[in-house]
Amino acid sequence: MRHRKHNHSLGVKKEHRIALVANLAASLIQHGRIRTTLAKAKAVRPFVEKTITLAKKAAVADEKAKSLHFRRLALARVRDESAVRILFNEKVEEFAKREGGYTRIYKLVPRIGDAAPMAIIELIAASDEGYQGSKRKTRAKTIDSSKKQKKPKGDQGASKKVVAENAVVTAETSKEKEAKST
Repeated sequence: MRHRKHNHSLGVKKEHRIALVANLAASLIQHGRIRTTLAKAKAVRPFVEKTITLAKKAAVADEKAKSLHFRRLALARVRDESAVRILFNEKVEEFAKREGGYTRIYKLVPRIGDAAPMAIIELIAASDEGYQGSKRKTRAKTIDSSKKQKKPKGDQGASKKVVAENAVVTAETSKEKEAKST
């Protein structure tokens, strides 16, 4: 069975793909942001996020042997000692409070030469809350006699009762306010 065996092939052999993704990951760790094709950015994202998780596990490991084990696993994957050192010593604090989603991909305009879709992939700081869509203010529904609202035909009597009750309540509250002010 081939369940969950998908990876981004990138049009190259397995060995080439592993080396390519490792080099992209090392550059991303060292620089924080790289510009590449969209397919390569999508391929490097899970690779980098799993490596960052190894760094987080090493940071909270109680035994030095476990910490060293996680560092060696990352070094076997990334293949760049300086990038692993930067990740494990400096950048792991940025991701300590963040639970997943350590990278973000921005799509760019296609490349001029071959029209390949381009992207920027970057590491996200823990303080970044991400894109929060515009929050709409919900206004309270008020019954206004000047605006006619469509009501179901069978519910006309009930709506007239509600309008009458609301008018009585507003009249009572206005009388109470006047009594308190005098």
